Amino acid sequence: MKELVLLIAQALVDNSDKVEVKEIAGEKATVLELKVADGDRGKIIGKEGRIIKAIRIIVNSASAKLSKRATVEVVE
Repeated sequence: MKELVLLIAQALVDNSDKVEVKEIAGEKATVLELKVADGDRGKIIGKEGRIIKAIRIIVNSASAKLSKRATVEVVE
């Protein structure tokens, strides 16, 4: 999952070298914390949050196929 989020985020932002994804595994779910440069945060979130919602849908679909749960959070 981490590689999937990293690949998508790097394709969307200008500063692809500043993209970081931290994976926190819990008992029931995995949280993926996405960190980007300050100027690129808007590109990841998108208008009315549409892009981050789409990223979350892709990650949820991929994790469901593996019988797991995963969520994506954008951190500052």
